[in-house]
Amino acid sequence: MSEVWISAADGSDLIRADAIVILRLDATGRLTAQLRDEAKVDVTLLEGSSDARPPADFHRRLIRTIAELADSSGAQLIRVRQEGGAWSWVSEKV
Repeated sequence: MSEVWISAADGSDLIRADAIVILRLDATGRLTAQLRDEAKVDVTLLEGSSDARPPADFHRRLIRTIAELADSSGAQLIRVRQEGGAWSWVSEKV
């Protein structure tokens, strides 16, 4: 099984996908991940705004991307991309 990492939108944090227990996408488009630890740390993966919100199923798309990469070999990095109003998760080998 490969290691799948997720980059926060600003690149400041890298989170192992298997450390995430909850993903939250709020009404502003802010996507946070709660990590599996005793402190229940939340990490912001994407800041929302009223003019540039990701689609309502964007957190589900992240889960799908993680599942697809879980069987690949080597480490993978997932990051968000927004181009011309279209939002996507892209992956690359690390």
